[in-house]
Amino acid sequence: MFGISFSELLLVGLVALLVLGPERLPGAARTAGLWIGRLKRSFNAIKQEVEREIGADEIRRQLHNEHILSLEQEARKILSPVQEPAKPVEPAVENSIAPTVEAAPVAPTAPTEPAPTPAASPAPHDPTLPPRAP
Repeated sequence: MFGISFSELLLVGLVALLVLGPERLPGAARTAGLWIGRLKRSFNAIKQEVEREIGADEIRRQLHNEHILSLEQEARKILSPVQEPAKPVEPAVENSIAPTVEAAPVAPTAPTEPAPTPAASPAPHDPTLPPRAP
């Protein structure tokens, strides 16, 4: 874990035995073991919390991506050409707020004579036509 070999651990143990003596070494080892256990547990708790947060962030990111995909699909549906023709929407007359205006009655008019229709072929002596080549 920290790159400490067995020979280095043995050297630390011998120095501790010489410094502390045989009477206090078991209590010091017990205390060191307790502190090391507490550090490991706290590091594991922090690691699990970070992993949980990363997982929560991943879930949030996935939900955000799904939301974006659903919006994109809705936009495609709206922007794509409509397969069936749309029915015209008639405005509701009974709920209109604007006042209605009645139209004045229209007087009947006399029938007009139809306009004379032009002849199918012009007369050969029509002065408005250009001269024809023989």
